[in-house]
Amino acid sequence: MELQVIDAQGKSASTVSASDDVFGREYNEALVHQVVVAYQANGRSANRAQKTRAEVRHSTKKPWKQKGTGNARAGMTSSPIWRGGGRAFPNKPDENFSHKVNRKMYRAGIAAIFSQLVREDRLHVVESFAVDAPKTKLVAGALKGMGVSDALIVTDSVDNNLFLAARNLPHLAVVAAHNVDPVSLLAFNRVLLTKAAIAKIEESYK
Repeated sequence: MELQVIDAQGKSASTVSASDDVFGREYNEALVHQVVVAYQANGRSANRAQKTRAEVRHSTKKPWKQKGTGNARAGMTSSPIWRGGGRAFPNKPDENFSHKVNRKMYRAGIAAIFSQLVREDRLHVVESFAVDAPKTKLVAGALKGMGVSDALIVTDSVDNNLFLAARNLPHLAVVAAHNVDPVSLLAFNRVLLTKAAIAKIEESYK
């Protein structure tokens, strides 16, 4: 298939050939959902910890006698139903949030997202994207000339000047083709691909 290449003014300048397996695939919503959920889950860190009823600070003394008080029966204050008691099923630092997704499924999910971006006219190809100095105004000016304000820039390899210049803009991110992820592709309104990045993407997700 052919992808439109835009110039510095955001107008169509030429076309570039791209693989149908990556940019012309049928959209599979269930697969994309599974890939996105797995990516987010695998990025979680188990850094929360709660105490069981054996670990909380408490007395083993019976709070009141078994009968005659009118209160419910209670053995000790560490009960999970008591304020200050332990948790019945506490979260622990060794909790495993990971989801397994086969490599073939992950590649197909990324390709389905790229294909949908093409159909929705949210993916644009540029010859290259680079700046001479790590200055935010250079990147902002280039995007303004293209008529783009919210974008993910995908290059074959991240240029240090471009990365430093773009990191202060809240609605802009720069990523190398081999590091592209499903959440970022869906989060931004536009995706700008360099010509060199297309070959890298086809090599990784075909």
